[in-house]
Amino acid sequence: MAVPTISIILPTCNEEAIIARSLECLLAITKKSEGIEIIVSDASTDSTPDILSGFPVIICHSAKGRATQMNSAARLAHGDMLYFLHADTRPPETFIEDIRSAAADGKKAGCFRMSFDDNHPLMSLFGWFTRFPLLICRGGDQSLFIDKTVFWGIGGFDEAMLIMEDYDIITRIEQCEQFHILETEVTTSARKYHRNGIIPLQISFGTMHLMYALGFDQEALAGYYRKNIV
Repeated sequence: MAVPTISIILPTCNEEAIIARSLECLLAITKKSEGIEIIVSDASTDSTPDILSGFPVIICHSAKGRATQMNSAARLAHGDMLYFLHADTRPPETFIEDIRSAAADGKKAGCFRMSFDDNHPLMSLFGWFTRFPLLICRGGDQSLFIDKTVFWGIGGFDEAMLIMEDYDIITRIEQCEQFHILETEVTTSARKYHRNGIIPLQISFGTMHLMYALGFDQEALAGYYRKNIV
């Protein structure tokens, strides 16, 4: 069986403060691997595009909106597997091997467990819950790997989603494939918790989950996010 090629897709919007370091870390991990491409789907108005031009990555200029940006990059992807990664999330050193091993075992889609770059006990607890196969424990920060044929078979990300597009796509994946949580961990930034406060932000996330479950429309969800999360 041929080793699957992998397209790593990063959506970015005004990430001038972190994107250089993020790409340096990603390139250091992937530099010895064959069959890997990195596509950055950018919708920035700051200096992010200038920073991106200094790195050996494919740059996809896209309209703003994470779902739109990720689909735009996926259309350019040559990889057998797509790996969607947030700019402030660092994958494990073994993530290429982990994804390829999962694919060899017939796993078509899944994510990693997650930890935060903050050792506060509550942050550690939040990360610990990401090992459980519950939708409320999922999130885009855990990244997403998916067979490209499966991705387009379900229509990709729903570009009508202004927010919570990650929960939507996992729900649709699970209608046709098992969704797998790998044992290794990505490490994501706790910057939103630092800006908003650990408990207040978790309450806001919980409220959004409830609104989503109750069928609130996207404008209401996005409005709540803009009002309560900075």
